[in-house]
Amino acid sequence: MESAVEFGVRSMKTSVGMRKNQTLICAPLMADTVDQMVELMRQAKLQGADIVEIRLDHLKSFNPNADIEKLIRECPLPTLFTHRPKWEGGQYDGDEKSRFNALRLAMESGADHIDIELKAAYEFFDFIHGNKPEKCKVIVSSHNFNNTPSAEELGNLVARIQAAGADIVKFATTALDITDVARVFQITVHSQMPIIAMVMGERGLMSRLLCPKFGGYLTFGTLEGGKVSAPGQPSIDDLVNLYNFRLIDTDTKVFGIIGNPVRHSKSPKLYNRAFKEAGFNGVFVHLLVDDVAKFFETYSSFDFLGFSCTIPHKEVALTCCDEVDPIAKSIGAVNCVIRRPIDGKLFGCNTDYVGAISAIEAGLQGSQNGASGVRSPLAGKLFIVIGAGGAGRAIAYGAKEKGARVVIANRTYDRARELAELVGGQALSLADLSSFHPETGMILANTTSIGMQPKVDETPVSKEALRYYELVFDAVYTPKITRLLREAEEAGAKIVTGVEMFIGQAYEQYERFTGLPAPKQLFKEIMKDY
Repeated sequence: MESAVEFGVRSMKTSVGMRKNQTLICAPLMADTVDQMVELMRQAKLQGADIVEIRLDHLKSFNPNADIEKLIRECPLPTLFTHRPKWEGGQYDGDEKSRFNALRLAMESGADHIDIELKAAYEFFDFIHGNKPEKCKVIVSSHNFNNTPSAEELGNLVARIQAAGADIVKFATTALDITDVARVFQITVHSQMPIIAMVMGERGLMSRLLCPKFGGYLTFGTLEGGKVSAPGQPSIDDLVNLYNFRLIDTDTKVFGIIGNPVRHSKSPKLYNRAFKEAGFNGVFVHLLVDDVAKFFETYSSFDFLGFSCTIPHKEVALTCCDEVDPIAKSIGAVNCVIRRPIDGKLFGCNTDYVGAISAIEAGLQGSQNGASGVRSPLAGKLFIVIGAGGAGRAIAYGAKEKGARVVIANRTYDRARELAELVGGQALSLADLSSFHPETGMILANTTSIGMQPKVDETPVSKEALRYYELVFDAVYTPKITRLLREAEEAGAKIVTGVEMFIGQAYEQYERFTGLPAPKQLFKEIMKDY
């Protein structure tokens, strides 16, 4: 059966063809004073915004006649005036007549857009007696801070907004699951008039990034990361420089990193820069996924072509694939899923073990990898893997293939024993790891999220125990030098960072995503500062 997104994209391509990216980036401006607002306007212009949303409800003191005239006169960009009441998530708590009067003044003074809520739209149009300057476009908006309704309910909502007299339809819903975004895409591509459709929250991020692909009128980008007017807004800098927003069009193929958590991932930085330099029409996005099977079932069109998988989804993702590479099957986890362009089937493979083992071997012998026919420096070493998840399984498998004696340490002993039996190794409880040192010169590989931002003070093993190790590797790369690596180096061990594994595992994924040779030097250059 054809998915909603697939049907919508096909319909859009039929109706609008090869549309260039005309989607606007709108900077929401929130300040206490008009002078501060004017300064933010200038910053928005410098950062590359196309339009600014002037949030009148955030002004601490407000003289409508003088202030609106100044805001329009001083603004270097097209304007959108919003005076959001508290009952729709804003700051305004006064009477409606005063609020309507401010929006009317904005229209008459030369505003390019105003925003009025659906709940107040009929009353507002009565207030202005239907008199609207031709230049000014009225956005009629609706905000749902609880969930994302069904496609049928969203369609009815859009119809009500249109009937209220909107020049531009706007609705914002809340994502309880990333699959909620698909219903909003479906509505967007079928809209017969300009539409702004956002899904709030981190699970809705994709709705903000892919507006140009699915036909959105504008998206919101903040001047500073974290200072948002609604949950989940990216910064202008991220839109333009991280996600290549200006290059996205209806034919852009979507790739992404599936995980939970996922915003820490540097994969979009790596792949989007490489896509841009190669002239490849793709975008790589963060995908906060709770249910992997549901995600793959929902986004089943050829517009969604490839995915990297990270914690905690590598094992479950394997079960969702129609075909799995034999090595990945042996490992029991995939970190890369490709939609085959011929039949749409999902193919899974694992590039983790190559990236990690090559980096560890290089750390031991000063070369990129153990060349064919040359004995690996891991052969005969006691190799302790912390974690029995997807990355742990991959590295344990790789170490075993190189002739190491493998020990699995995990918080849950039964999981450690299960993996140890799979690779012919030994199992430990993580609690016993600090006292486990049968010999010196061991190798330690942490494959868990212990020590990852924001919990940077955590470490899986005591500093005292680290003096028994020749080399310590940490798959975590945010931060690059974790507490584990810092203390290992202080204890005299060689260290290998997760950045080195990250780059190594990305080579094959890039080639599978694009069919192009991996730009290895570029990847190293991008990640050198992390």
